[in-house]
Amino acid sequence: MFEKVETGIFASKAPLSGTVKAGRIVRSAHIAKNPETGELVTGDIETQARQVFANLRQALAAAGGTLADVVQIQAYLIDKADAPGMNRVYRTFFSAPYPVRATVVTDLLSAGIRLEIMATAVVET
Repeated sequence: MFEKVETGIFASKAPLSGTVKAGRIVRSAHIAKNPETGELVTGDIETQARQVFANLRQALAAAGGTLADVVQIQAYLIDKADAPGMNRVYRTFFSAPYPVRATVVTDLLSAGIRLEIMATAVVET
């Protein structure tokens, strides 16, 4: 069984939980939204990536963890040309040894979203 983590990030209207915890495992999904209003943070990939990873950091803190606890990232981009910009920002949030990561180029559900991530972390309890 798992528990929903109250992160302080504006909740989606979709039937989902943004962050859950099962024992020491935390799963968290993010887009570039303002955590207080839920409005999409628009801009280039670097602007959106900074918001996505800041939201992840906030969610992990609420679950008792940090970005150093992340073991896996799944990144979804709408344009492969955005990968270098996403990587520049990624390196400011994560350091070696980096989490395992898969990056996929695909359509995303809402207009304006350039990046969505799913992270898995293992936190101390």
